[in-house]
Amino acid sequence: MKKKLDANRGKLTTAQIAQGMSAAAQNARRLAGDAVALLKAHRFPTAASLAILSIEESGKISILRSLSLATTVDEVSDAWKDYRSHTQKNVAWLLPQLVVAGARKLDDLRPLFEKDSDHPYVLDQIKQLGFYTDCLGRAHWSTPDSAIDESLAEMLVKVASLLAGKHEYTKIEVDLWVEHIGPVSKKEHALMKQALVNWYAAMQKMGLVPEGANEMEQFVRDGFPGSGAGRPDLTHKEEFDRREAILAPLVLARVGIDSFLFTYLDWTIQSPASHSIHSL
Repeated sequence: MKKKLDANRGKLTTAQIAQGMSAAAQNARRLAGDAVALLKAHRFPTAASLAILSIEESGKISILRSLSLATTVDEVSDAWKDYRSHTQKNVAWLLPQLVVAGARKLDDLRPLFEKDSDHPYVLDQIKQLGFYTDCLGRAHWSTPDSAIDESLAEMLVKVASLLAGKHEYTKIEVDLWVEHIGPVSKKEHALMKQALVNWYAAMQKMGLVPEGANEMEQFVRDGFPGSGAGRPDLTHKEEFDRREAILAPLVLARVGIDSFLFTYLDWTIQSPASHSIHSL
């Protein structure tokens, strides 16, 4: 018997990628549901750690999208490395906090992918603290019950539930992604933004997302669609921030932005093609 699982590291078809995205989304929802049950049972450490596992599963979706566009052996290899890296899969957990801090538009979410950011490592450490005992610092014994309290567990479970969403993915959706995003991937920012808008329009024509206004275009230009972005006068500021932090991931999930905006942001930070932000 092999000591390790026989992990695939090759190129996948768009049908296989869609299947993997749906599997990740389904498992993210399962883990988030288990975390909710444990939170209600006051099993806060395990609830927090399971919530983080759910966040990691949700994070696989954008990585699989990037795999669909990989054209070289190195790009395929890098995508699989990210897929199996805990810290590459959990970057989205700060999304609600960024919204509270004022993030409303696509480029406002760049801190999620800053290379010197420590938030992915912090979350991975919290996950370990929720599962295991350890001897830390000057012989301090850490236990899950002492490391994870109710408020932290509740916050992580809410984030996991928001990011898990309910979306299932199809081959057609991934095919359209490759058709529209592939030719401009890792190129000038304005081209990638327009490609996102065009991709969403194509999805509308195929009946894969709601008809009507192109909510992707609104998000890229003005901020979260339907969220009241840019209008904090609507409510008391604290209530506005709280509402936006809850609503933003839900809106992103509804239009499908949740899974691919991270791909775009990661590319724009890494790409040497352009370091200025252009509007459409």
